[in-house]
Amino acid sequence: MNKRTLAVLSTALVASFTLGATGCSSPDKSGARDGGAKNPATANAGTMVGGTPQKGGTLTVLSNQDFEHLDPARNWVVNAMEFGTRTLYRTLVTYKAAPGTAGGELVPDLATDLGTASNGAKTWTFRLKKGVKYEDGTPVTAQDVKYNVERSFSPDLPGGADYAARYLKGAEGYQGPAQGKHLDSIKTPDDHTIVFELRKPFAEFPSATVMPTFSPVPQAKDKGPQYDNRPFSSGPYKIESYQRGKKLVLVRNTHWDVSTDQVRKAYPDKLVMVMGLKPNQIDDRLIASQGADASAVSWGALRPESAAKVLPNAEVRGRLIAESTNCTDMVQMHTGRAPFNQVKVRQAVQYALDKELVLTASGGPAFNDLSTAYMPATLFNGKQPDTLKIPAAGNVEKAKQLLKDADKPDGFTTKMTVSNGDKGRAEAIQQALGKVGIKVTIETVDPSAFYGTIGDTKNRTDMIYTGWCPDYPSGSTFLPFVFDGRYIKEKGNSGNHSLFRDAPTMKRMDEIAAMTDAKQAAAAWQQLDGEILTKAPTVPVLVRRWPLVLGTNIAGAYGQTSFGGQLDYATVGLKDPSKSQG
Repeated sequence: MNKRTLAVLSTALVASFTLGATGCSSPDKSGARDGGAKNPATANAGTMVGGTPQKGGTLTVLSNQDFEHLDPARNWVVNAMEFGTRTLYRTLVTYKAAPGTAGGELVPDLATDLGTASNGAKTWTFRLKKGVKYEDGTPVTAQDVKYNVERSFSPDLPGGADYAARYLKGAEGYQGPAQGKHLDSIKTPDDHTIVFELRKPFAEFPSATVMPTFSPVPQAKDKGPQYDNRPFSSGPYKIESYQRGKKLVLVRNTHWDVSTDQVRKAYPDKLVMVMGLKPNQIDDRLIASQGADASAVSWGALRPESAAKVLPNAEVRGRLIAESTNCTDMVQMHTGRAPFNQVKVRQAVQYALDKELVLTASGGPAFNDLSTAYMPATLFNGKQPDTLKIPAAGNVEKAKQLLKDADKPDGFTTKMTVSNGDKGRAEAIQQALGKVGIKVTIETVDPSAFYGTIGDTKNRTDMIYTGWCPDYPSGSTFLPFVFDGRYIKEKGNSGNHSLFRDAPTMKRMDEIAAMTDAKQAAAAWQQLDGEILTKAPTVPVLVRRWPLVLGTNIAGAYGQTSFGGQLDYATVGLKDPSKSQG
């Protein structure tokens, strides 16, 4: 029995246990469960696990990977954003440190409030708190925030959030501050005031300033691409050492003033992330929770294969958090290359895909909900629509007919790039597409290099398995980033990995963005989601949970719902710091 079969078998057993023990039915089209049955993986949902931490000690983070980026101008992967903005750098605005829906509340961070709009929401003014200092004791200034926003335009710093490029007035063609050029649309009348002038009204702009792009970087500390290795801290911790791919050690920033920070508790004295571990070893160590591992947490989600060791065990299950990522996994197809430039070929993939098979490979219904739309259920008032009404197991005959209509009756060969951790899901997709003659070769990439690999639009494969998360609760942070062809980059491309360039879709996006009625805009985004589905640039597959097993000495722990269910490093700490090591 090869590794894939063993993995699928184990997750099937987990699904069987979960449904049999709790009386759960399979998830319906929205991902909800009927009969009021409880999902054993979500017993701690919306709650803080372990009580209130004590100050001190060392929190250990066990990881199989390095960060893609810690440079705030380049950090746009949801869990890395959460870690960076909770430990190393502060943003103008952030999310409240609280479990459940309370974690979606915007609160001031560097700024004194959530910003002041003028000129019909085309001008936004933020005033910075006084007393916020970097790790060397120098003050954080408005000019430093402006500088980091500007450097996010630099061609040698790809990968970061591009809200500034999309909305700032006069930003077209700007290449960053390296040659002494600055954006006139960002004004800093004094050290504690920053003003953004937008090219169109944007009532949601404060939500965009949660992004690391809107954190400070002093120009004197900028080292271009090397800044990734040693960001300069404005948060409660600073980097003591960082060996890429091996170990990151954070210690207290003694100049951080808690009186200026209503979000971060900074309970541990030190955070140590150990990288390069095998995922199965991480799971087993945290399940056992012996010695130093009692004071440890996992960076990555629990492997599907490990669920059978967790869900039947009440003690371990009590240390499990598993919030929804609120992110949609998708199979993205290169719409600019044959054969995926044919809509019937892409639709054939929609019908051929057996999502139930992928669900099983992903850990079953305890850790995943099937997706029938692009945007997650939170952007559909809690329930995704089923526009296409394709069976969850697919429709092989319909897929074969679509291939025949596209002059591909015998199918074709193609390649798909996935992150190492998604190999099992990719093999399930490979198996399903193989039934209609689409022969897929899987190429796996280390997670720390994944987004750089798929963001190289000239050298990437024709299929990609990845996902997208709304940055805040609005369709404007999902559909335009995944399907607007005007922001595709040759290098460092994000979101639109189908390279979809559809004029009617982009025209409609502009019309919705101009709407001033939030309810009208939300309904319009929902309708557009279904319209894009019929053109099939990507196939929505799953919305995962982010299951994390905690060591027995961990306190203050919950999945931050606004950061994809990742552990909130603003509040996590230890029950007894004296029991930690390091």
